[in-house]
Amino acid sequence: MLKKIKVVPLAAESFGVRSMCTYVETSDVKVLLDAGASLAPNRHGFPPHPKEYEAMQKCREKISRAADEAEVVTLSHYHFDHHTPSYVDWCYNWSSPDVAKHIYEEKLVLVKNFRSKINFSQRRRGWLFQKTGGRHAKRLEIADGKTFEFGDTRLKFSDPVFHGPENSALGWLLMATIKRCGEKVLFASDVQGPMYNPTLETILAERPQLVIIGGPPIYLAGFRVRHEHVQQGMRNLESVVENVPTTVLEHHILRDERWRELSQPIFDAASKMGHSVVTAAEFLGEENNLLEFRRKHLFKVGPPGSEFKGWMKLPHPKRKLIRPPI
Repeated sequence: MLKKIKVVPLAAESFGVRSMCTYVETSDVKVLLDAGASLAPNRHGFPPHPKEYEAMQKCREKISRAADEAEVVTLSHYHFDHHTPSYVDWCYNWSSPDVAKHIYEEKLVLVKNFRSKINFSQRRRGWLFQKTGGRHAKRLEIADGKTFEFGDTRLKFSDPVFHGPENSALGWLLMATIKRCGEKVLFASDVQGPMYNPTLETILAERPQLVIIGGPPIYLAGFRVRHEHVQQGMRNLESVVENVPTTVLEHHILRDERWRELSQPIFDAASKMGHSVVTAAEFLGEENNLLEFRRKHLFKVGPPGSEFKGWMKLPHPKRKLIRPPI
């Protein structure tokens, strides 16, 4: 469908990790979007399974190779599945000062403003980022509401939008649109559907041919997220797929084992318009490798070996400093 813009998802729930990291390339510029990945510390009472660490290692290798090529790295918000911190943590973020340096060194790094429209935790992380990984950048620049031009390619950032519903405690993030010669790709990370109607209006106003979007966290409905907010996100997602030819649906929504069943109205809405909805893995013609919600099953059918069990028994601070034996 796209002839002027190359899109390659690198890390995502459908690859077995928490992320939406994507590589985008035109003849003018090479961009690495949201270069982070992480694993949930606890799910169903279980820590990450060795298969999740194997997936993380593969995704990190793909991000590293993409960083070798990229000239621009973007950061939509300061959650660790969307940027790479500079401290050592092999448990959940597969991060270290060297990993972060490799991603951001000598790049134009375009980031969410960490002083405006941001919650406390992300303000602190943003401040730390500019002092650590961001200091390796060729140039670090606030991107909120700005457009950057590279030859015939335009990289346009939205004003900050809510991380989910209106006035979300999780704060704000930036969406990004890459445009070249009439083609548009829109990257909307943690909009969660979107749940907020003005965010939906912003997406539809761009009229992209391809949208890469994070769906609602259906696994948290009625627990940490109100049912009505999740339902609003699902309804707005139907509007997205009705208006956009191809939707890459990822992130929170894929953390629920019932995601395909609960998303059927979305697939039906797209099908009626002749549009497609795929995961990041399916976009690349690969099989989904959904792991997080399968942890209990994974530990049952594939119990870790003695070396991994020994690593798991280490005190948590020490475990972060030692790579898991996989």
